[in-house]
Amino acid sequence: MDLLRFVAAASLALIPATALAQDTAPEASKFDGDYLTVGAAGVYGPSYEGSDDYVLSPVPVLQGRIAGIGISPRQGGLALDLIPDARGERIGFALGPVARYSRNRHGRIEDPVVRAAGKLKDAVDIGASAGVAVRGLLNPYDSLSLSADVMWNVNKAHRGMIVTPGISYLTPLSKGALATVGVSARHVDDDFADYYYGVSPAQSLASGLPVHAAHGGWARATASALVGIDFNGNLLDGGFAGFAIASYSRLLGEARRTPYTAIRGDADQWRIGLGLGYTF
Repeated sequence: MDLLRFVAAASLALIPATALAQDTAPEASKFDGDYLTVGAAGVYGPSYEGSDDYVLSPVPVLQGRIAGIGISPRQGGLALDLIPDARGERIGFALGPVARYSRNRHGRIEDPVVRAAGKLKDAVDIGASAGVAVRGLLNPYDSLSLSADVMWNVNKAHRGMIVTPGISYLTPLSKGALATVGVSARHVDDDFADYYYGVSPAQSLASGLPVHAAHGGWARATASALVGIDFNGNLLDGGFAGFAIASYSRLLGEARRTPYTAIRGDADQWRIGLGLGYTF
């Protein structure tokens, strides 16, 4: 299950917009200095990318800032922001390393035909993440963020490159609740596409699926939404918060044409989830 951007968006429910603490008479905020939010979500989604079989999966969430370094969650990993933003700045920048661990088509393959084609190797991908955020667009407390992750495989699994651009908008609904919506996409190279979307002669013989050669390109477009609520009605003081998330992805190009999707699965991919976090 690919939750790279889905979980990153979910983490926004656990922290307030920075501008919430920039009132004419700002109150003390847990997020003015170092902080750490830990949490988890239960997400119901496809058992692998392109599957029409759905499973419930636990997803950990880690978010924070330690010694001025920002920490944001990624699917099976983290992104670090090495550029600290001064309080009150309307425009902020992010730049740092990103890493993830992926088990796509390695376990929990519900479809017996896809399972017969064989499990794929776990993937470890490392790269860079960059972004910019503009605050105070439609109200004094909202923000619009543009970002992109670029990662390369480093453990000789798919041996390819992934580019994931995204844009999200966050706004508080009250002092104790906020909402965010976002869209993202994924572009992959030939090596990635061949590994995940191609069907080799050996895989075809084992599963009965037709041989398929795959090439790189745009593989997915995703829209997501989230609502987060602080349990004591104040996002600024940390503590417990809950969130609900929903996402729709449309597989594109070879991700849609591969027999794993076109014959055995579905190009329309839905995810819903509920989560809980605590900020120290």
